[in-house]
Amino acid sequence: MKLDRRRFLGSSVGVAATVGITAEWVWPKHSVSYRRPRSAVAVLNVDEYSEKVEALLLDGLRLFRLKVLGQSILLKPNLVEDLPGPVNTSATLVGAAARSFLRLGAAHVVIGEGPGHQRDTELVVQVAGLKPHLSERQIEFVDLNRDELRKVKLKANYSGLGELWLPRSVLDADFVVSMPKVKTHHWAGVTLSLKNMFGIVPGMKYGWLKNLLHWSGIHESILDICATVPIHFVIADGITAMEGNGPLQGSARQLRKIVLADDPVAADATCARLMGFDPLRVRHLAEGCHFLGNLREDRVRMLAEGVGPPTLPFSVLPEFRYLLAAKS
Repeated sequence: MKLDRRRFLGSSVGVAATVGITAEWVWPKHSVSYRRPRSAVAVLNVDEYSEKVEALLLDGLRLFRLKVLGQSILLKPNLVEDLPGPVNTSATLVGAAARSFLRLGAAHVVIGEGPGHQRDTELVVQVAGLKPHLSERQIEFVDLNRDELRKVKLKANYSGLGELWLPRSVLDADFVVSMPKVKTHHWAGVTLSLKNMFGIVPGMKYGWLKNLLHWSGIHESILDICATVPIHFVIADGITAMEGNGPLQGSARQLRKIVLADDPVAADATCARLMGFDPLRVRHLAEGCHFLGNLREDRVRMLAEGVGPPTLPFSVLPEFRYLLAAKS
């Protein structure tokens, strides 16, 4: 029987999860740790994308007492294709985030993305509706696929890549905010704040599909990138999420949540639970919780709403059914 690449990756991860093989036993070690004693997460209830989002988001950000006065902020949304449906992070939320950080005292906000499919980044920005939010003098957009690059030694070695050329705009930022669209993913299971950082790897150097990262292992590459470019904050767009055959061809799911966190692992674990998944069954989270952040609920302080069980778990492709949390 011939297995295609997607099915092989999904089934092999599923086998590892079900037989209890831990990533720590089979993968190389990291050289940094960003874990703190406790992390903070806020789950905001939002019915729709509207002008009310900005005030709600600003109130949510103030819960964290972020120290961003005078800093340069990089917002990294998920802008991947000029397709309809819940493919990209909402421009309403991205614009609200940019203005909110300026109101909190940031000196400058850069919205940066390197789409992994569509080579015409300008088209993606236009179709996503981001243009009107770039009119303010202190907000700019940078195409990370074509930005000036610097060679960086990776601070973890799960993928074996050793080093990557990365955009200057990312490396020079004082405060990096990952803004994923909450989606399932046909190779990684889920795509959340950690997976979202694939977009900082430049297409001009490594190809628009970021094939080097896929060949070196999706979960391994996620860990290496996020060890090297730490995420300082997460704003996850789960108002309208995606289930099924994500990240491009899935179906809309009205989750009606924005997840804020000062820890990307805590953010992604919270999103996974909201989706009805066990975060420990997501391979890069199971390993990332050892050094990128906190996964266990007893190490996460909820500043707003808690995480109740979903009415119905997100649908997934058959090879990712192992992600579903056991029923209590």
